[in-house]
Amino acid sequence: MSDSARGTSRPVVRWAIIGCGDVTEVKSGPAYQQTEGFELAAVMRRNGDKARDYVERHGVPRHTTDADELIQDPAIDAIYIATPPDSHRFYAEKVAAAGKPCCIEKPMAPCYADSRAILETFERANLPLFVAYYRRSLPRFRQVKTWIDEGAIGEVRHVTWQMHRPPGQRDLNRAENWRTEAVVAPGGYFDDVASHGLDLFAYLLGDVADASGFTVNQQGLYSAKDAVVGSWVHAGGATGCGCWNFACHTHKERVEIIGSKGKIEFAVFQDVPLELTTAEGRRELAIENPRHIQLYHVRNMRDHLLGLAQHPSTGATGAHTSWFMDKILGQI
Repeated sequence: MSDSARGTSRPVVRWAIIGCGDVTEVKSGPAYQQTEGFELAAVMRRNGDKARDYVERHGVPRHTTDADELIQDPAIDAIYIATPPDSHRFYAEKVAAAGKPCCIEKPMAPCYADSRAILETFERANLPLFVAYYRRSLPRFRQVKTWIDEGAIGEVRHVTWQMHRPPGQRDLNRAENWRTEAVVAPGGYFDDVASHGLDLFAYLLGDVADASGFTVNQQGLYSAKDAVVGSWVHAGGATGCGCWNFACHTHKERVEIIGSKGKIEFAVFQDVPLELTTAEGRRELAIENPRHIQLYHVRNMRDHLLGLAQHPSTGATGAHTSWFMDKILGQI
C-alpha cells in the first residue's frame, strides 16, 4: 500500500480492475475513485483500444491487455475482477497466489463448486475476499433489515418475489451475450439479476436451509433458461418463493415480506419507496440509491481492510448465494 497523497497517515489501497466493461462505467469504477483511502490505479481489458478509451475518459493512470501484469505488479495492492462469471475462478486463484485482497463481481461463479473453490483458496491464504452483492450495503435495504431486526412486522413468516419482463432487442436478435449462454449462466438472466435478490434475502432473513425449483426455456431464443420458479426455507423457519420470467409482455418486480404483525414491500431493482404496513397503518419511506451504486459497498471494503468494520458481502456469503441458486436450478 502506498502513503496517502493527501498527506495523512492512512495508507492508500491501489486497486486494479480486471475487465473494465459496462458494470465499471458508472456502477463501480468511479466508486473506487471516490472512496478516501482507495485509488483506481490501473485497468485491464483484452481489447486494448477499449482499455485506452476507458482510462482516458475516467482519468485512470494505466491500462493493459495483460491481467497477469497487474496481478503480479507490486504497485497494485488489490484486484477487482469484473469479467464474465466463467473466468472468475481462473483470475481469483491467480490473485490469491499473488497474496492480494480481491473483490469479485456477482454472480461469484457459474456454479457453487467453483464458488466454493474460490472461497477455500482465499481462506487458505488468509486473504480478504469480497463479492459485489452491493445491495447489502445500500441504505434502503439496511432500513429494511432494521425494521425486521427491530420486530416492526413481528416474526417473519414468508417472503415472495415476482419478477418478469419481455425479451430485449439483443435477445430477439440472438446477439452474443454471456447472460444467456448456458455454459456461463445456466439460469440465464436469473443468474445475473435474481442472484441480487436471493443474496439480499439471505442477508435480511438469515441463511437458507433448503431450496428447490423448476426451470424452463419458453422462447428458445438462447441456450440458457428464461423462466425459473423456486421455493426455499430459511434456517430461522421463514419460507420463501419466487418467480422470474424473462419471456413476458410487461415489466413487473415486487417483493413482499410478511410477518406475524405486518408486512414490508419493496423492489430489488426499482427505486420505489419502501412500504411498511402494521396495525398502526401504512408508511412509505423513499431512500434513493447513489449514482455510483456500489459506493457504499466499496466504502465498506475500505473499512473492512482497515479493521474498522465487517463487510456484509464476503466470499462466504457469496458462496452461500451460489449454493442457493444452484439448489433452485437443480444443479445440486
